[in-house]
Amino acid sequence: MDAHAAHSAVTAAAPVFSSRPEDLAWFILLLPLIAAIGVAVGVRKDNLLSAAFSIAAVSVSFLLSVALFLAFGLGGHAAVTTPFSWIHVGDLDVDIGLVVDRLSLLMLLVVTGVSTAVQVYSTSYMRGDRSFGRFFASISLFTFSMLGIVLADNLVMMFVFWELVGVSSYLLIGFWHEKASAADAAKKAFLTNRLGDFGFLLGILIVWAAVGSVSFAGLSAKLGADPALLGSMSSIAGLLIFCGAMGKSAQFPLHVWLPDAMEGPTPVSALIHAATMVAAGVYMLCRTFFLYQVPAAWPAPLAFLGTLSALDIIAVIGGFTAVLAALMAIQQNDIKRILAYSTLSQLGYMVMAVGCGGPDAAMFHLTTHAGFKALLFLGAGSVIHACHHEQDIWKMGGLREKLPVTFRTFAIGTAALAGVPILTSGFYSKDAIFVAALNGGRPVLFTLAVVVAAMTTFYMLRLVIIAFFGPPRSDAASHAHESPFAMTWPLIVLAVPSIAIAWLPLGDFLSGHFDPHFHAHEGGGIFGPFNHAPLAATFGFGALLFGAAAAFGLYWGAPKDPLPGMLGALARAMKDRFYFDEIYEALFVPAHDLAAQLASWVDRWVFSGLIVRGVHGTTELVGRGLRLAQTGNIQTYTFMFTAGVALVVWLAMK
Repeated sequence: MDAHAAHSAVTAAAPVFSSRPEDLAWFILLLPLIAAIGVAVGVRKDNLLSAAFSIAAVSVSFLLSVALFLAFGLGGHAAVTTPFSWIHVGDLDVDIGLVVDRLSLLMLLVVTGVSTAVQVYSTSYMRGDRSFGRFFASISLFTFSMLGIVLADNLVMMFVFWELVGVSSYLLIGFWHEKASAADAAKKAFLTNRLGDFGFLLGILIVWAAVGSVSFAGLSAKLGADPALLGSMSSIAGLLIFCGAMGKSAQFPLHVWLPDAMEGPTPVSALIHAATMVAAGVYMLCRTFFLYQVPAAWPAPLAFLGTLSALDIIAVIGGFTAVLAALMAIQQNDIKRILAYSTLSQLGYMVMAVGCGGPDAAMFHLTTHAGFKALLFLGAGSVIHACHHEQDIWKMGGLREKLPVTFRTFAIGTAALAGVPILTSGFYSKDAIFVAALNGGRPVLFTLAVVVAAMTTFYMLRLVIIAFFGPPRSDAASHAHESPFAMTWPLIVLAVPSIAIAWLPLGDFLSGHFDPHFHAHEGGGIFGPFNHAPLAATFGFGALLFGAAAAFGLYWGAPKDPLPGMLGALARAMKDRFYFDEIYEALFVPAHDLAAQLASWVDRWVFSGLIVRGVHGTTELVGRGLRLAQTGNIQTYTFMFTAGVALVVWLAMK
């Protein structure tokens, strides 16, 4: 179907709104919300109807997303749905409208496609759970919230859905709230994200106060015409906006919540790590990238920072997060936690790419990563299900023959994450990040990216070798069996984009969004990276070979992990996540308690005591004094009246 035919088909299907096909985006957005409400209120106690209603809604959203992508994406033009007024207070005008362009269209496919696969998978994985209906209502709400972020055409609307994503993640991470660890993980994720969201809100206020608009189109147009509108607050505003991404996309130092989010059901982990919560931060940075293209400026107290820009700081934080998380992943033994730290590391890649001036590379990797990371998490869920909920890879082994479909698809996901050249999507998107670091003039970050690529191959092959090869190391592994078809066919479906996306020109498609004058590289196609960026591609391939050789050399046939004996205290620190949780607890918990005690003292003695009770006490004393003057004796009243008149006359004559 060509772009013109797709446009005509979608137009014919949208008479309920208007002749504008972009208005179908409302259907894509609202269908998961209708499913969430319908399941929660109507059919929650019927497991079959709950799953059917939720899956049908997100599946239709996915099909409509495909139609819109064909109608708009190939044509390359953007549109905004007919907005309607929401807030008009003074100079603040906020409308509700949906933006349909290359960026949002690609994310619509990612969110609805992954959510559809995850929900189908969940029908088997969550079977027998007493809160089956609540799970599907929550996951539909989660999908709706993320779609709202993707389609929002202004900062205020995005922030509203941003908070809805936080609420949805709280409900799903703490889904098994009877477990103390799950409840604590949900609270940790919620509170950590509130820190980042507070900075995001301050950034929105600064941008609105300086520019006078909150819509993306309006902000881009005004800053394009006058880049100095943000004045000395341009870098501060950019960093405060980035605080929101630090929370949602779990960047240092707000990275600590994401590994604990594994306490939720595995399908939730797949959705959070692939297409919803953690993707929100990177997407937001790319959507607001025009804010980071204005000249760097700092207020007077920070003038010493000179030409250092917000993008420079973002790039460093992203690179540091990528290395830190990769080091942690190397010594994790829980299969889901290995993948969680892998997500942290890959998110660091994406944030680093944005900081290096490559939002197209960041979105490219976000898109490919969504497919193979969802595949890996659902594959991990299949392994856990087959091993009777065992998650320690050192208690697995020999699963290659017992779980043939899971093994083959998991191997494809691992190859994509490691970036095997020519055959996988991860190679092309990771290469784009390497190129962004080189073109951005940041050789140190390029070197870090290559080192992280080697570590990624190392810890993922460590997982595969230990879990799938060698003899079974437990009774659960000995009696493992392949998962049901409802769990394996989503793995097969997700394995396709982990390979096939590699041969689509997504990099050029996204580059055209950020640069309308972009021209595709000469010598593209599946050998494109080696043709137009041979240095980056060669180093990436070298990192892959080095990581693979190290993993096979250390772990093939190893009865136990040899690294603790080789690295000693460093290995323990990597396993214990470099003690960040303990450090935060030692530093911030006492400080929080002290601040709470101080606030309590001020509230009790200053506000309640001095101000409230002081006014009350003074009024009562005056009243008691005046009451003494009420004697009932007319001579006393006459005397007081005469004395008062005399006092007034004396004051007047003075």
